Amino acid sequence: MDGTSSLEFVAGIASAYACVRADLGRRRVKVNAALATAAVVGLAMAGFGFAASLTRSEAFRPLVAFVAGALGVLLVASASKVSRLAIADIGSTAVCLVAAIYSFVLLLFNPAPQRLWAIAFALAVIVFVFLWQEGRAAMQWQRPEGIVCAEFLVLAGLAEIVYGFAPSGPQLAPTPFVIAGAIIALAGGALVVIVLRRYFGTREEHRVISHIADWGDSLQPEYTPATPECPHPERWKMYDTMTAEVEILEFLTTLVTTLKPELIVETGTFSGISTLALARGMEKNGFGRIISCEFDPKVYAKAKERIDGSGLGKWIELRNQSSLEMKVEGTIDLLFSDSDEKIREQEVRTFLPQVNPNGLILMHDAGSHYGIVRKGALKMEQEGLVSVVLVPTPRGLVIAQKSRARGAVASPGQVA
Repeated sequence: MDGTSSLEFVAGIASAYACVRADLGRRRVKVNAALATAAVVGLAMAGFGFAASLTRSEAFRPLVAFVAGALGVLLVASASKVSRLAIADIGSTAVCLVAAIYSFVLLLFNPAPQRLWAIAFALAVIVFVFLWQEGRAAMQWQRPEGIVCAEFLVLAGLAEIVYGFAPSGPQLAPTPFVIAGAIIALAGGALVVIVLRRYFGTREEHRVISHIADWGDSLQPEYTPATPECPHPERWKMYDTMTAEVEILEFLTTLVTTLKPELIVETGTFSGISTLALARGMEKNGFGRIISCEFDPKVYAKAKERIDGSGLGKWIELRNQSSLEMKVEGTIDLLFSDSDEKIREQEVRTFLPQVNPNGLILMHDAGSHYGIVRKGALKMEQEGLVSVVLVPTPRGLVIAQKSRARGAVASPGQVA
């Protein structure tokens, strides 16, 4: 191994280890970073070097590296009991960084062809930055495992095609690069189809619940786009795309300690995080009960598991049924409507006769970009049923009260 090759190897392994360690950390994957780097990136580099020893043509070296890296993914996944696609996503990003380092070293020390190495370096850097951002987005928006790897293969194949068509002098024919690049890109495209078909074949609630089971509750910036009423959603935090914003959770706890409700009804338990936020307020109060319902049996089971392990279960009555079929006895002091958006208005209308005139009604996901919840709330206000305040959070929150309570006028003798 000459000096340049040694530098490429050392720089590549060091950068790959840093990348793998950072990616494992943000994904909360409990895998030894050194093992993952050695198995996936190390084998990919070894495969690349092995192909280089067999032929002077560079076109098919990435294919051999891909096969060797895939073997490394299988080894790590088998040893660590972690999803192969998750390891493939992490390894793909690291391999792309290694390609950038490799091209940069050759650009500095290899006399020719300088233009090709400059193109390779630029392409590798662009793809790496994109993949790193995609990895973060996959965590934030619960994208499917394997999508980063699939995108890497597509982009790597296209980059090799571009590299092959670049003016390279008579010693390098572009045709093998185009063929190899097409094979890699097609493999990536096939993986995209497989991953997305499986992903969208699952209900969103199940996808998010599965993501929580794999990665836990991950605090991250709010995902929703800006709206006229909330132009900076990134200032809020969230755990996932279906649980209320963290600030709303904190508000729920404070609202319970302020309102002192005897009975809270929540629709749409989901993972139970908002239910526990309400229960923490009740625990501080020392009285009251929460009735929360979740229609989906699988989601209900996960919520029950969380609530049972929270130490707050005595305040919560969890039901596996539709909110529109649920029967509640007593006066509701706080109604939190957070189930399927299409039935929020119907839920409020159903429970409204039981709501305390001095109680509160909350409807989540009432931002202008959702539409249906906000329209339902404003429609009920126009009918004179409730008085509405629109709170400008990223996803939007309605705080409402029965209109007759707002319209009550004190008699002259009651005015100080």
